[in-house]
Amino acid sequence: MNTLRQLRTLLLGLAILLPGTQVFAQQDVSYERILNAQNEPENWLTYNGSYASQRYSTLNQITRDNVDQLELKWVFQNQVFGAWQSNPIVVDGVMYLTQRPNDVIAMDPVTGRVFWVYKHTPAENARVCCGANNRGIAILDDKVYMGTLDAHLIALDRVNGKPLWNIEVGDVNLAYSVTMAPLIVKDKVIVGVGGGEYGIRGYVVAYDAETGEEAWKFYTIPAPGEPGHESWDDEDWEHGGAPVWITGSFDPELNLTYWGVGNPGPDWNPYQRPGDNLYSDSVIALDADTGELKWHFQFTPNDGYDYDSVQVPVLVDREWHGQQRKLMLWANRNGYFYVLDRTDGEFLLGKPYVKVNWSSGLDDNGRPIPTRQPEGMPTWPGNQGATNWYPPSYSPRTGLFYFNSWEDYATIYRAEEQQYEPGRAFLGGGFTVLTPAQGAPGVGIGRTNPVNTWTDEVGHAALLAMNPETGEPAWTFDQFDVSDGGILSTATDLVFAGGREGHFHALDARTGELLWKASLGGQIAMAPVTYMVDGVQYVTVISGNAMATFALRGQE
Repeated sequence: MNTLRQLRTLLLGLAILLPGTQVFAQQDVSYERILNAQNEPENWLTYNGSYASQRYSTLNQITRDNVDQLELKWVFQNQVFGAWQSNPIVVDGVMYLTQRPNDVIAMDPVTGRVFWVYKHTPAENARVCCGANNRGIAILDDKVYMGTLDAHLIALDRVNGKPLWNIEVGDVNLAYSVTMAPLIVKDKVIVGVGGGEYGIRGYVVAYDAETGEEAWKFYTIPAPGEPGHESWDDEDWEHGGAPVWITGSFDPELNLTYWGVGNPGPDWNPYQRPGDNLYSDSVIALDADTGELKWHFQFTPNDGYDYDSVQVPVLVDREWHGQQRKLMLWANRNGYFYVLDRTDGEFLLGKPYVKVNWSSGLDDNGRPIPTRQPEGMPTWPGNQGATNWYPPSYSPRTGLFYFNSWEDYATIYRAEEQQYEPGRAFLGGGFTVLTPAQGAPGVGIGRTNPVNTWTDEVGHAALLAMNPETGEPAWTFDQFDVSDGGILSTATDLVFAGGREGHFHALDARTGELLWKASLGGQIAMAPVTYMVDGVQYVTVISGNAMATFALRGQE
């Protein structure tokens, strides 16, 4: 270990033991720092790297010419088995991340040394549909914030990990949960609730970041008398789902925060809840100060396929057909790629990027033209969706939008009438997955209750580099297995991504050429991040139960 690293490690250790020391006193993460995250690319200050959620880094030490010199520097092992979906935050030489089920860890991003661990044990009756996942934390000033599987929001002291306040976000007895990383906007910490498979009524809620006092709440299913309530029949709205479980984005100029909303309930019986079922399967634009709905766009009305719309809203300012526009790019789980004007939700473009047969196309307003398949016949894309929650990336240098997609699989759905019971799964049927065989679908393993695992999903993955102007891929990188991994792009025209088979790739962002690969051996179920400490650029990715960190050979 060189002298500079020894000194830095000593100072960080002293800061943990003596919280008042100057090394931490200068590191408060103000709202202004997050707002201007692009000015300090050595840090990764928020879930998607910036409020625009582009997952694009201007660090340039690792290039297309030297990326093949990347080597493993350290590995950190998660202590709880399962798909680890956490996103690290790196601030001034300290990394913060969550591990399953609800631990927060502060560690040295250069060596992997742990400074402190906070452990929260969720209530025994906590229920989540798809694994005990926690996708990360948020930081503001001297506090770290984490949502919990039993639907609490906890604030910790950033220096020593001691809890400062702990509030209830939702009723755990009704299967509310918080699995997303919170979003900081100004003096508020914003979260959404999971539980769409258990008949909750979803919402996004903002709290005072200092005290935990509720500032505003927006219900994603409108009550009687509210706009959009007419899209529900009778009392269906009371247990209609519409969860929000992926971190949103924020446009400070418009003062709008954007959130993708999940499926209506029951999941697979649209006949039991006639109507469009607003604001399920939508993107909603909320006033950041009041939570007032400014506009919405619904991707899949009366969704009977569990497609959700919990992708990350990616915000881009660029020329659109000769005019500068404030855009939102969205590869939806329903198989369509969309471009919206994020000032008012105007539909600009929508094209399928995989095989789609649940809809014959989109009308001039972007509304799908439904072609629901006869009973017993397959629907493309399948229940997992053509993509899912894993974060995409956008490079201002190439002008391309990068995301992983699932191809060549479909699902046969079975609808059943079901009565709501508090705290129990509210699914309304089940499904059977189809697998490709010699160019034609064949029957795969059936499931009547897919909760807690997706291991029966089949097909293969492709990383697409989408041209937003045309809705056509500029290039495609095929992967052997399906992928749950997100994307990172850089100013040196690199794209980092991975898949379920544990291969971590570095690709040429302009051509898709494979430049480097590491076989890590475990499912990659989150996007990589990059940061710099003491002049060294690192790339970190989680594979299986381990987090692996790389830097160029010879860089110490």
